Amino acid sequence: MVSQISNIFCFIFFSFTFLFSLFSLLIFLLRLKFGCSCEICQAFLSSRWSKDFDNLCDWYTHLLRKSPTGTIHIHVLRNTITANPANVEHILKTRFDNYPKGKPFSVILGDLLGKGIFNVDGESWHFQRKMASMELGSVSIRLYAFELVKKEIQARLIPLLSSFARKGDVLDMQDVFRRFSFDNICKFSFGIDPGCLNLSLPISKLAVAFDTASKLSAERALAASPIIWKTKRLLNLGSEKQLKEAIKMVNQLADEVINHRRKVGFSNKNDLLSRFMASVNDDNYLRDIVISFLLAGRDTVASGLTSFFWLLSQFPEVESVIRDELDRIIGPNQELERFESMKELHYLHAALHESMRLFPPVQFDSKFAKDDDVLPDGTFVMRGTRVTYHQYAMGRMERVWGSDSMEFKPERWLENGKFVQQNPFKYPVFQAGLRVCLGKEMAVVEMKCVAAALLSRFHIRPADPIQAPRFIPGLTATVRGGLAVVVEEREV
Repeated sequence: MVSQISNIFCFIFFSFTFLFSLFSLLIFLLRLKFGCSCEICQAFLSSRWSKDFDNLCDWYTHLLRKSPTGTIHIHVLRNTITANPANVEHILKTRFDNYPKGKPFSVILGDLLGKGIFNVDGESWHFQRKMASMELGSVSIRLYAFELVKKEIQARLIPLLSSFARKGDVLDMQDVFRRFSFDNICKFSFGIDPGCLNLSLPISKLAVAFDTASKLSAERALAASPIIWKTKRLLNLGSEKQLKEAIKMVNQLADEVINHRRKVGFSNKNDLLSRFMASVNDDNYLRDIVISFLLAGRDTVASGLTSFFWLLSQFPEVESVIRDELDRIIGPNQELERFESMKELHYLHAALHESMRLFPPVQFDSKFAKDDDVLPDGTFVMRGTRVTYHQYAMGRMERVWGSDSMEFKPERWLENGKFVQQNPFKYPVFQAGLRVCLGKEMAVVEMKCVAAALLSRFHIRPADPIQAPRFIPGLTATVRGGLAVVVEEREV
C-alpha cells in the first residue's frame, strides 16, 4: 500500500515537472515568434548574439555604438537602454522623481533585500538615505573601516599569498577577493567575523547562503516570463526552493546578531548595525537595511579588484608606474599605516577609476518610468518602460571618452600629476545625482589598500594570460571560472 502511494506521488510529481517545463518552453517560443520580429529582439531571444560576442554586455556595447543617439530599445523586454551621458543626467537628476527603482525590480529582489535602501523608493528610501549619509560620512566610521581593512590585509591576505608564492600553487584571485571583502563587510556591517580568508580557505555557510541568494535572485530577471519564477516560488520548486532556504539562513544569522546586540547593548560598538539600532526599532526593517549594505559592499569591491589585477597583467607599464609611486610615498615593502597617505596616491587612484571605467562592478542599472517622457536625445519613453543606463558600454564609447576609449590609460584622470574627477553622468560607475553611492569613498579606499599591499610585495600573473574575462549574468560583474593566477614574492 505504501509502495503504491509512493509510486502515485512520484508519477504526479514528475508529470507536473514535465508539464511545467513544457509550459515554460511554450512561453519562450511564443515570445520568440510573436513578441517582436526586429533583428535585435530576435538575436536576443535566440541568443544569436553569442556567436560573435562572449558577453551580453559586449553585444549591447556594439549596438549602442551603432546607434546614432547612443540609445536602443529591446522591445521584448520593454527596455530602453542608453549610453548617452545627457540621458543619464536626465534620469538620475533632472527627472529623478519620474524614474524610481519601480515595482518590477523590487519584486525580483524583495525576498532577499526586503525594504532595504536598494530596493525601495519614496519616504523609506529618503529615511534610509539620510540615516546612512550621516553615519557613512563621519570621519570615525571611515577610520574604523580603514583599520578593519588594514588588519584583514596584514593578518590574512598577505600571509595567504605568501603561502601560495612559496608553494607555487595556482590561486583564484577572484575567490580571494570575494572572501576578503566578505570578511570586511561582515565586520563592518554586523560586527561579526566569518573568517573566510583564513589560511585553510574554509567554506562559510553564511557566504555560501549569501552567494546563492544573490545569484538566484538575479536569475529571476532572466526568466522568459515572471510567471515562471513566481509559480516556482508558489509551489516551492527548484531554484525558488533553494533561494528560500538560502535567504532563511541569511535572515536567521542576521536575527541572531540583532537579538544578541539588543541584549548586550550597542552603544559602545562601531559597526553599522549598532549605529543604525539607535534610530530603528523594527528589527525586520533593520535586518533589511544591513543586508542591503552587505550586498553592496561585498561583491562590488571584489569585482573591481579582480578586473583591476587582470588589467595590470595586460599593461605592465601601468603596474610599474604604480609601484614607483608606492615606493616613493610609502617606501619599498612598507605598510600603509596612515589613512592620510591614501590621498597622496594619485596615480593608483586614477588607475582604479580607469579600471572601473572599462570593467564597472555593476555593468548596468535600471529604473522604471512613472509617466511618459522624452529623453534629451529625442527618445520617447512610455509609462512603465524599463530604462537602463549601461555603465559598461559608456566606458567603451568613442563619443564619450574619445578615440582611445578602449585603452587602459590612467593618465586621462590626471592633471599635473593630480587626480581630477570626471563628470559623474559620463562615469556613473557609482551612480550619480541623488542616488550617488554613499559608500564610494570607503570602497575606493579598500581597493587602494589592497592594491598597495599586494603590488608592493608580489608579482601576480594570470595562469592563462590570453583569456579575457567572460562574465556570469548577475547583480555584479563576476568572471566565469574566476581569475587563476601564479603569485611570486617581489624582490626589493
